[in-house]
Amino acid sequence: MFVPTPSPPFPPVEYLRSGSIQFGPKTEVAPEVYARVRLDPGVGAAIADAYLAAPSREERAYSAYAAFCRETLKQYDFLIGRTEFGGLGVAVRVVDEDPYTDVESMVDDLRAHRLNVWASAAGGNSHPYLSDGQNDMFRAVHDAFGHAGSGRGFDRHGEEAAWVKHSTMYSALARRALTTETRGQNCARIFRYGGDVFPEQKAALLPRRFSDLQPSL
Repeated sequence: MFVPTPSPPFPPVEYLRSGSIQFGPKTEVAPEVYARVRLDPGVGAAIADAYLAAPSREERAYSAYAAFCRETLKQYDFLIGRTEFGGLGVAVRVVDEDPYTDVESMVDDLRAHRLNVWASAAGGNSHPYLSDGQNDMFRAVHDAFGHAGSGRGFDRHGEEAAWVKHSTMYSALARRALTTETRGQNCARIFRYGGDVFPEQKAALLPRRFSDLQPSL
């Protein structure tokens, strides 16, 4: 069951917050906005239904997913790159079990420049477009830049804030795929699957209005 009220925001991990801006955000959002982001349940339910109605994969989504993969790889290289060469120096390790029971544990690791990522291959829910390696890289950058960079957790409002924050690092085309991967799947999980089960992963595009940041700001 989804949490009806937002979990309290926490101070963003500063090197990730500033690093995401240094990386070159595609859209500027004031830092204080993220603590106020809320997901309206009516909007969340509409996104969930659009996700569940979408096909498992569709050819018209491929250009968005290609852009998404290219941009995610650049973010990942920046995240793990050596600091003397302009990277953020985070040591990412892929593990076979969920490494964090709460966002605080993950943030503590990231403050120490390390991050564990639950292996995509361990979930038995393969992606129709992304390889397991690409999916693992995306999970790493989303946890780092989306959650730790915004100062928000894993409840429905925190997931919305993380989508907003991470969206600022993607082009408009790649953001269409990002929205399916985060906003779409999370809303389906929370509003239609009781919050405990992840729905089928898809390579499809949701209606364009659901990739628009403005209503959430």
